[in-house]
Amino acid sequence: MIKHLRSAADLDAETATLILDTAAEMAALSGREVKKLPALRGRTVVNLFYEDSTRTRISFEAAAKRLSADVINFSAKGSSVSKGESLKDTALTLQAMGADAVVIRHSASGAPHRLANWVEGSVVNAGDGTHEHPTQALLDAYTMRSRLGRLDGLKVAIVGDVLHSRVARSNVLLLTTLGAQVTVVGPPTLIPLDVAAALSEKTQVTYDLDSVLPDSDVVMMLRVQTERMQDSYFPSAREYSRRYGLDVPRLKRLPEHAIVMHPGPMNRGMEIAPEVADSPRSTIVEQVANGVSVRMAVLYLLLGGK
Repeated sequence: MIKHLRSAADLDAETATLILDTAAEMAALSGREVKKLPALRGRTVVNLFYEDSTRTRISFEAAAKRLSADVINFSAKGSSVSKGESLKDTALTLQAMGADAVVIRHSASGAPHRLANWVEGSVVNAGDGTHEHPTQALLDAYTMRSRLGRLDGLKVAIVGDVLHSRVARSNVLLLTTLGAQVTVVGPPTLIPLDVAAALSEKTQVTYDLDSVLPDSDVVMMLRVQTERMQDSYFPSAREYSRRYGLDVPRLKRLPEHAIVMHPGPMNRGMEIAPEVADSPRSTIVEQVANGVSVRMAVLYLLLGGK
C-alpha cells in the first residue's frame, strides 16, 4: 500500500480496487448498532484545512472517528496562519505533536506534495487549488460501481467547468485507470485543448452535451466555479444553462440505467435543474454517504489498520 494519497495518479488499478473493496466492507458498518471500529485506536489524524469546506472536512472527521482515531481539526482562520505562519512551520508543529496522518485542503496546487516532505506521517490530499481531489474520485468510482455493478467499459461524461475542477482531473485519472471511457464536455473556454490533453491520452473532448447523452452510463455535472474566474468564460448564466445545463428534457435522453452525479455544492438551476438533482437517478446524497466509507478505507489502509 502507498504511504501518501496526493494524487489519483498515485493509484494503480490494483490499489484503487483494494480501496473500493475495503470501502464496501466499511459501508457494512453503517447497518450495525455500534458503528465504530478499534482499528486506529491511539492514532492521531489532523484535518488541516486552509479553505472552507463542509462535506469533505466532516466526512474525514467522521471517517477517522469511526475508526477510533484521535482527531484534531485545524482551520487556518483563527490560527497562527493569520499571523503569517508558513505551511512548513505548521507542518513541523503537527509533526512535533505526533500526527500519524495529515488531511490537507489548500488553495495552492501542489501543497500536499510539499507537506509530504516535512512530516513523517501519511498525507492525504483533500483538494489542492485547481489540481486534484483524489478521495472525491474514489467515492465517485465507488458510487458508480455500487449503482452499475462495474467500472470497466463504463461511458462517463464529465460536464462543465473542467478548467477549474480538481474533481474532474482526479476522476479522469482514476476512471481511465479502472477501464472507464471518459468524455469531458463543456464550453471551449473551460476545456482548453492543452488542459484536455494533459488530463489523459484516453480522454475524449466534445463541446456538444446533447451528442453524448444517448450513449452515457454516467453524467457527472461540475459546479461552475465563479469564485475562481477572473475573466468572462461564457456570455451569461442563462446561456450556460441552455447549452450545458442538465434539465429534465436532457435527462430523458439518457439510457434508462444511466445515473446523474455531482460532487457538490450545486448551483441549482444553472448546471443542474432541481428536478434532476432530486430525481431517483441522482446519486448526489448517496455520494456524500459513500464518502465516509471510502475515506475510512483510505485512512485504514494508509495507517496500517488491523
